[in-house]
Amino acid sequence: MRAALIYYIAASLDGYIARPDGSIDWLDPIEASGEDHGYQAFYDSIDGLLMGRATYETIQAFRGDWPYPAKPCIVLSRSDLPAVAPEVQISHDTPAQAIDQLTAAGCKRIWLVGGGSLAGTCYSAGLLDELVVSFIPLLLGAGIPMFATGLGRRLQLREQRSFPTGVVQLHYQLLPEAETP
Repeated sequence: MRAALIYYIAASLDGYIARPDGSIDWLDPIEASGEDHGYQAFYDSIDGLLMGRATYETIQAFRGDWPYPAKPCIVLSRSDLPAVAPEVQISHDTPAQAIDQLTAAGCKRIWLVGGGSLAGTCYSAGLLDELVVSFIPLLLGAGIPMFATGLGRRLQLREQRSFPTGVVQLHYQLLPEAETP
């Protein structure tokens, strides 16, 4: 059985995950609040990661330790990139092949860390199982969208949470395509 793929992401209220230049500085006030917004519980619930090249390079730019220790991570890229930690594997595979590799390694829940292009590809290919979006009370007006491509699909709300920071988190299960209107 294939591992579940969960897209867990922060987005502006108008659906952007980064500014047009890829900057996520608009998240700084939310992070400075000290509220975890359920992150640790989510992180504890996953056992593998999948991310795209741009997200990986953004994380590398932070210049700290690898923030996802002891969990296998496949970075999908057409470029040759250095692996910054033993858990990181740079791959030219398709998202489906990467998910199969993580499943074969024993992963049951995989975090699709980002970005919007990879999320769109996974969504269009029917690989995405859950969507957890923390909407930040901010309108960016432009930027990198949560999904680079769009196809109509119904969702079933599993949970909704609000936080004193104004963040609203929505957790959806993607319904099978047969249930799409």
